[in-house]
Amino acid sequence: MAELFEHSKRSKIKVLVVDDSAVVRQTLTSILNSDPEIEVLGTAADPIFAAKKIAKEVPDVITLDIEMPRMDGLTFLKKLMAQHPIPVVVISSLTEKGTETALKALEYGAVEIVTKPQMHTKEFIEESKIRICDAIKAASRARISRKTITIQKQPLTVEPKLSADAVLAPPKNQSMIKTTEIVVAIGASTGGTDALQVFLQSLPHDVPGIVIVQHMPENFTRSFANRLNELCKVHVKEAENGDSVIRGKALIAPGNKHMLLKRSGARYYVEVVDGALVNRHRPSVDVLFRSTARYAGSNAIGIIMTGMGDDGARGLLEMREAGAKTYAQDEKSCVVFGMPKEAIKLGAASVIAPLQELSSFIINL
Repeated sequence: MAELFEHSKRSKIKVLVVDDSAVVRQTLTSILNSDPEIEVLGTAADPIFAAKKIAKEVPDVITLDIEMPRMDGLTFLKKLMAQHPIPVVVISSLTEKGTETALKALEYGAVEIVTKPQMHTKEFIEESKIRICDAIKAASRARISRKTITIQKQPLTVEPKLSADAVLAPPKNQSMIKTTEIVVAIGASTGGTDALQVFLQSLPHDVPGIVIVQHMPENFTRSFANRLNELCKVHVKEAENGDSVIRGKALIAPGNKHMLLKRSGARYYVEVVDGALVNRHRPSVDVLFRSTARYAGSNAIGIIMTGMGDDGARGLLEMREAGAKTYAQDEKSCVVFGMPKEAIKLGAASVIAPLQELSSFIINL
């Protein structure tokens, strides 16, 4: 029995928490240690102390604040990825201004960005716990990009909290009137920021309307959309309630809101709503895909990209059953082969392809 206990203990994801606030370090330690798959290896008040701890014992994942004394988080992240790459989850207070720094953190090699838990309602704290623990698990499995190294671990199961039923009823089995306009619905999570940039940059300005759910914190999606808009031929923006889905435009669901595709006559538009976490996320890919199956049917294309868990798998299947063309990113090009893998297991994807080829399916239309 003792040997089994020791094996279980060793198999936990070991985390180093780096934050200059003692309260935050204590809160994150409590949150992470409450998950049976995670163990806090230690804490550090700044990157200098963190480096000394890493020299003694290397963690599986590091949580990192951005604004800290002696050395800021971005400088530490660059040095870490150049000298001793370890999966990093940035946990910081993301104001509108701070999101630009968070985008830099992703460029420098951070796997995930999540907001610090705020002491509000019980539900808010519980949701923060879910997001943080899932981010740690995703980071522990991540194939770090070419900036760093490749890290592969055994899959970790993520049980869904609620299905898309919590937001929208399943699509009815009825034929959808064919239109000349196609809607492209995309879902992504861990690694999706880079994947979406690669995908959207390769598209011409007149592609069919695109709706996207990327698991992101509140305030982060607008900066991300604005950045993509500067880099891409298509117009990219954070979705607002009632926005039309038209050719040459890509709408990204705002953080902490669900986004649904709707249809009025021949016009497609989005509805941005509150709601419960679906598959532990808000926005949820399943919610977007289900609404696309319901209101676009065979007039749609569904693409599921890199990410941990199974959000989007059932929704993509519903899209395929409604007559849509469905695609999944292949394992080799994923940072985390979770969401596409679950969709493939369900038979939801009609085609499995590398990231670099996914845009060609849209262009060939």
